Amino acid sequence: MNLKDFPRPDAKLIEAYRDVAQCYSASCVFADVQRRGGVMHSGMKPIFRAKAVGPAVTVKLSPGDLQDPLVALHVAKPGDVVVVDAGGETETSVFGGLMGSLFKNLGVQGAVIDGACRDTDELRDLGFVVFSRAVTARGTHTMFSGRKDDVQVNVPVQCGGIVVNAGDMIVADEIGVTVVPFADVESVLKLAREQADREEATRQRIKQGRTFEQLLEEFGRI
Repeated sequence: MNLKDFPRPDAKLIEAYRDVAQCYSASCVFADVQRRGGVMHSGMKPIFRAKAVGPAVTVKLSPGDLQDPLVALHVAKPGDVVVVDAGGETETSVFGGLMGSLFKNLGVQGAVIDGACRDTDELRDLGFVVFSRAVTARGTHTMFSGRKDDVQVNVPVQCGGIVVNAGDMIVADEIGVTVVPFADVESVLKLAREQADREEATRQRIKQGRTFEQLLEEFGRI
């Protein structure tokens, strides 16, 4: 088991991401300004309507020997998003309600799982959102074996077809999950704010009755 902390974006920068992500279709905005990049597979969906925006804490599980990602509790901090590489396994849940309670107590924003979760009723009542490929009643063997040592934390993982490193920014909503690499967080934020503002201005022009041609003349796109 590899436990290590990692550099996170500046706290003010994280808050700025959350501010911009209050716009409509935040995952789309942050994808568009990365030239459609950083978007996880379309099967990655939330168990209820919610957003999760924050730096990634990454967890890599062993395919065929999935264990609970509880070790992330040792490194997760308030505002983080836990990103779990469960190898895309959809028939074994690696995350449930009691685990969600523990992460919520730490102030974690939510979890993104390339795999499955369960206890969606409890997680919904907790207000702890999980984005996953599937939901299933079948849990890991950890509850019987007690094993939770074959887990790596804060290493590069693949989640939803995207490589995610600890400290990358996650912007997840009901539409999908977009990843912004740590090295690009400042430049992408600037572009995302500009696009969100431009889209809101476009909405207002539409309400005023502007035509398609007028919108193209003013904004260059729809």
